[in-house]
Amino acid sequence: MNDVYITRLSKYLPNKPIDNDQMEDKLGVINGNASKARRIVLRNNKIKTRYYAIDDEGNVTHNNAQLVKEAIDVLCDDDFSKNDIELLSCGTSSPDQMLPSHASMVHGYLKNRNLEVNSPTGACCSGMNALKYGFMAVKSDQVNNAVCTGSERLSSWLKADIYKEEILHLKELKETPILSFKKEFLRWMLSDGAGAFLLEKQPKGKTPLKIEWMEGYSYAFELETCMYCGGDKLEDGSVKGWSDFPSNEWNDKSIFSVKQDVKLLSENVLKKGVESLKNAIDKHQIKPEEITYYLPHISSYYFKERLYDEMVEQGVSIPWDNWFMNLSRVGNIGSASIYIMLEELVASGKLKKGDKILLSVPESARFSYSYTYLTVC
Repeated sequence: MNDVYITRLSKYLPNKPIDNDQMEDKLGVINGNASKARRIVLRNNKIKTRYYAIDDEGNVTHNNAQLVKEAIDVLCDDDFSKNDIELLSCGTSSPDQMLPSHASMVHGYLKNRNLEVNSPTGACCSGMNALKYGFMAVKSDQVNNAVCTGSERLSSWLKADIYKEEILHLKELKETPILSFKKEFLRWMLSDGAGAFLLEKQPKGKTPLKIEWMEGYSYAFELETCMYCGGDKLEDGSVKGWSDFPSNEWNDKSIFSVKQDVKLLSENVLKKGVESLKNAIDKHQIKPEEITYYLPHISSYYFKERLYDEMVEQGVSIPWDNWFMNLSRVGNIGSASIYIMLEELVASGKLKKGDKILLSVPESARFSYSYTYLTVC
């Protein structure tokens, strides 16, 4: 088996940063009324700026695959061109279409050469699953290199016109002038962007990062669906998919809006997250104090101290000084968040040889968790 190194990192954040006061202008007002939930959500998540693939006139500037293509263009240069890529592994929560696959569409925009593509599905962990596929392919000598990506283009899912048809069918409109909180919750959390890593067998570049191990955990066997899109959650906790509904109900029931069961999230995401973290570091005999930088992908700063408290409760606390986050500056970009967070840490110049980095990504869709442990070479 080969050692595997992240030798290049890149990101692409579309257009100008959008502050909190500009959000509703960009996404639109629902039913002519400013959102009552927006300030509550923003106060808790503490996100100050984020990025949308929407211009000042409200036009879409990039689709998801184009965002990835831009990030890969930044990753490449004369020493490593897009024609040198042997494997393209692209994760996302928000593909531009169901078919063809997301990685196939990215490959179409790259217009480089024949290569293998892989398109993990899911939510935030899809970016880590893309990384793990590339990691295993390079490690097992299937390929010499892999470009792995995480990306989201969620702004178009959050625009007001997506919700207008649903408003017409809300019988309780007078009593409920906005969409239920579980639908609006994510509207003020999510943003657009893409990140990319180059994986190789040799520690090349200014700050190569050796991938020591990757671990993944799912709690779907005991917990019901928490975040969903393209279906509706029934009273018994099961999810009925879009194709089992008559097409005339797709708008009535807002089948294609992204929704979150906030109560279920609050009750389980931290507890299961720390439980899985403890399993991972115990398996690899890592002590929390050995972790130089802890990069947790969290959707909101609301969870930060609660996560730490749960870590203390379960005996795996990592000192505050070792945490590195950029949520307040770039927003929650789902599967791309961990890529963009690590890229920013490497670009900061803070890293030194021997530093240990733990990447931690939860996925609330049905409670999955992914971890990657790195050594700075």
